[in-house]
Amino acid sequence: MLVNAANITEKKYKKLTVQVSASGMVFSSFDTLNHKILSVDEVAFEGNQVEEAVKTTLHENPAFQEAYDEVVVLHENNLATFVPEALFDEQYLGSYMQYNTKVFETDFFAFDTLSTYSMNTVYVPYTTINEIFENHFGSLAYKHVHTILVSRLLDLSKNVDDKRMFVHMAKNHFEIIIVQNQHLMLFNSFDYKTPEDLIYYLLFTAEQLNMNPESFRLEFIGDINEDDAYFKIAYKYIRNVSIFDIADLQANNTFSTAENLKHFILFQS
Repeated sequence: MLVNAANITEKKYKKLTVQVSASGMVFSSFDTLNHKILSVDEVAFEGNQVEEAVKTTLHENPAFQEAYDEVVVLHENNLATFVPEALFDEQYLGSYMQYNTKVFETDFFAFDTLSTYSMNTVYVPYTTINEIFENHFGSLAYKHVHTILVSRLLDLSKNVDDKRMFVHMAKNHFEIIIVQNQHLMLFNSFDYKTPEDLIYYLLFTAEQLNMNPESFRLEFIGDINEDDAYFKIAYKYIRNVSIFDIADLQANNTFSTAENLKHFILFQS
């Protein structure tokens, strides 16, 4: 449930953020008064009954029985694109999507505004999932995961004049983000099955942006570590490869380095 935020005596100073994909969801509670991450939990979905799995989790998991001042749903899919503010028109959201994915007239389109960087994330949210959460909590806010990921990396690129490549590793897909002094140079999402898939896309992308594997900096975020075959193959072909330094984020929680990397988007929300 949500409390009436207008009445300070009822405020819980707690926020719940839920990251939902077709394969599962991960959720975290936040202490908004002390800026602390309190908990994180994951639920994997079996089969194609996503809506039923979400309903069951909301009914059975204790985290969803508590009261929060704010509930945020993060939609994780590849049905998204970034549009510069100068080219953006809210009336034609579907038109932007048709260049990188198949869309239908019946699709519902939404957008997140990245005002600091004069662009918008246009995407197709899981509308049924939103309705389930809204029925359970009363109201909610929602965003796309790519909005959180890109805005945070752009923040970190301030006054860095070299092009930097970040790779966010997730189950069955990864994102390549290239930023330069708070400008988004490239964003793309790829499906993968093998380490060879990863290095092919990394080197091809670098070539398109004239980035020399001997000199550009690559940092991994997400579900990966230095012993991972995906990290090792990148290290073999690209000179400056590292795992993203998560130390600043860890200052707000007691979770491990691996958990902070894996849940980077969720914890930044």
